[in-house]
Amino acid sequence: MIKRDNSCALSRVEGLPSSSIRILIADDFEDWRRQVRLLLRVRTEWQVIAEASDGREAIQRSEELKPDLVLLDIGLPKVNGIEAARRIRQLSPRSKIVFLSLYDWLDEVQAALSTDAMGYVLKTDSLRELVPAVDAVLQGKQFVSSSLRASSSPIGCAAVPTSPF
Repeated sequence: MIKRDNSCALSRVEGLPSSSIRILIADDFEDWRRQVRLLLRVRTEWQVIAEASDGREAIQRSEELKPDLVLLDIGLPKVNGIEAARRIRQLSPRSKIVFLSLYDWLDEVQAALSTDAMGYVLKTDSLRELVPAVDAVLQGKQFVSSSLRASSSPIGCAAVPTSPF
C-alpha cells in the first residue's frame, strides 16, 4: 500500500523498512520474473515492490511507485524496454535502471545505455552477475556483463567495474 506524506509526495511502501531498496521487475515472462525475485533475495534490504509484464505497465508502475531500481527487459510488448526506459527517466528521474536482456548485439546495448541506464546484464550471465550489478548501480557505478566487456567490440562504457564473482 502506498501512502502519501504531508507534502503529497509518494513515500515508502507501508510495512517496509525505510532503508529498503525498492525494486520493480519488468519482463514479459512470469517464470523469469520469479527467477529474478529469487536471485534478489540474497539481500534482505532489497524489496520487489512490483512487477510489470509489458513496457506500458512498467512506465505506469514507475510513475506511481517511484522505485529505487527498475530491472527492465528490452523485448517487452506494447512499449519496448528502451522506449520504456526513456519515459521512466522522465517520470521517475531518481529511479536507476538496469537492463536485463538476452540481446548481446552492440547496437542494442548502446541504445539501452544511451537512455542513461546504469547497467546492462545479459540474462545468460544473471545467475552470477545480477547481484553484483545491482550492488554497483546502487553505489552509482555503471555495470555491464562480463560477456559484453570481453567481446572485441567497444560498448561505450570505459569505466565499468569488474564483477567480484
